Amino acid sequence: MTPFEIHTHLKYSTWASQRVFEAAKKLNPDDLTRTVGVSHGSILGTLSHIHFADRIWYSRVVDADEPVIRESDLDTLEKDWTAIQRKWEEWAEKVQSAELKRMIACKSMEGIAYEVAIEKAVLHLVNHNSLHRGQVMGMIRQLGIAPPPTDLMMYYRVSGSLAAAV
Repeated sequence: MTPFEIHTHLKYSTWASQRVFEAAKKLNPDDLTRTVGVSHGSILGTLSHIHFADRIWYSRVVDADEPVIRESDLDTLEKDWTAIQRKWEEWAEKVQSAELKRMIACKSMEGIAYEVAIEKAVLHLVNHNSLHRGQVMGMIRQLGIAPPPTDLMMYYRVSGSLAAAV
């Protein structure tokens, strides 16, 4: 992956997550926290998990001192999620190709040690977030509410990124 592609995908992930979060903020507290047996229990639980992933991967890729927040309420997501997304984008604006190839040490949630190239870790993050945003959108649909479109092609259309990169 190129730095441009990494930057584009991180910008997309931020855009899509913000759209889903804005839709979730309009829900009543019971709907937001209702356990539905999907993903991380509830809409809020799943959004909190996406935020956690943004933070833990940032701490692995960019800054080991980045605080990792496992559980978040709406106020925390409003403030802290936006801040970590901004940090990802600032990093992506400056990252060089050689840095994307650098291997980083990680541990899985089960404690298994492994190494992965930064470009693969970032692409995993974007893909992971897309999966869980889709789950949130499904939960919102079950409430009889149409969630906002967040697919990559929609992002390309609204951001003016339909042309090939040069």
